[in-house]
Amino acid sequence: MASTAPQTTAAALPTEWRDFLALTKPRVMTLVIFTAICGVLAAPGTIHPVLGFTAILAIAMGAGGSAALNHWWEADLDKGMKRTMNRPLPGGRMRREDARDFGIFLSAVSVALMGVGVGWLAAALLLVAIVYYAVIYTMWLKPRTPQNIVIGGGAGAFPPLIGWVAVTGDLTAMPLLLFAIIFFWTPPHFWALALFVQSDYAKVGIPMMPVVAGEKATRRQIWWYTVLLAPIAIAPWYIGGTSWLYGMTAVTLSALFAWLAWPVGARMRSAEDKMLPEKRLFKFSIYYLFALFAALVADRVADYQGWLA
Repeated sequence: MASTAPQTTAAALPTEWRDFLALTKPRVMTLVIFTAICGVLAAPGTIHPVLGFTAILAIAMGAGGSAALNHWWEADLDKGMKRTMNRPLPGGRMRREDARDFGIFLSAVSVALMGVGVGWLAAALLLVAIVYYAVIYTMWLKPRTPQNIVIGGGAGAFPPLIGWVAVTGDLTAMPLLLFAIIFFWTPPHFWALALFVQSDYAKVGIPMMPVVAGEKATRRQIWWYTVLLAPIAIAPWYIGGTSWLYGMTAVTLSALFAWLAWPVGARMRSAEDKMLPEKRLFKFSIYYLFALFAALVADRVADYQGWLA
């Protein structure tokens, strides 16, 4: 496989602020910020609003910085894929050095801000998350193994854990369960997408599961990761970290997730479906995570107000 190490190219078009914003992957950032906020709000104890905002800002900056480094490293690959070819670097609107420096700057400032403003344990976890995504996933796992998404899913699982630790200052079972929920959610979520964009990955030589192991194996793993996800999503209720409000929401959402994953895993579709079960599962998986973490916060608020007594 050809090396993915970056080659310096000059920008053909002037860079705009929107291009720097695009480097931070705003769509992904929405989920990062949301789950981080949920981690802060659901954690026991209180945090000054200014410090809470500082924690969320640092997490967002760290996620944006690691995303920019991902853009920098994968610019040549992005140029070869239809869904990424118009990003700032493959589109020729930015120099690679600028994307790299922007990513390093955001990453460094985010860790320093978290450490000085909130706490060094949260800062250390943020640093691990940045390195995990920008180096372990982007530079090492993604171009080498079809398990890249499985192992690399840890990168996206850090925000609620960091948000929780920013409030409490320590690691307990609950934030680790929040990490595990996103970790096990990532494979069925991303592989559902990979099934209908696999030609892009095959064209640039990225060994995503559908490309290397085939559709049948990918569908089977989507199903089994969905099965594994359900008890983990319900576990915060089981261990007493939440009330029935979160528990019933998790049970309902996980049942719907399994219902949508079954036709994908069993390949119960006709030729006319055109990957509709996969697309439905991918879209629902996003709503699933938003709703699950929103229920976590609602549970915490209801408990604080005494509504569940």
